[in-house]
Amino acid sequence: QVLLVESGGGLVQPGGSLRLSCVASGSTFSTYAMGWFRQASGKEREFVATITRSGHSVSYEESVKGRFTISRDNAKNMAYLQMNSLKPEDTAVYYCAARGPFSYMSSWKNDYDYWGQGTQVTVSS
Repeated sequence: QVLLVESGGGLVQPGGSLRLSCVASGSTFSTYAMGWFRQASGKEREFVATITRSGHSVSYEESVKGRFTISRDNAKNMAYLQMNSLKPEDTAVYYCAARGPFSYMSSWKNDYDYWGQGTQVTVSS
């Protein structure tokens, strides 16, 4: 069992930055691949980024490549999503998710076993 709690969301102007954090508890964090997803109002939950258990490999949704960076610190049981050059279309509730144990990273939401409660990100002037 893994409990995930996100933080770091908020209101930011276009072009600004935010760093989302996700703290995990309840199991061995380093055995889980992690992902970030987002859900805009009235839309399906969509993939944003994923990272392997070791943190050595990552993958991004096309629209966030070059702007967002996923990372993790296994010693602190933390996953992060650094978001730069934010656009209004990035507005959504952002969720972190854990897949595992001992699973590879995935961009498919149905592959993930545990989800956080989400944190709102609003990009507006």
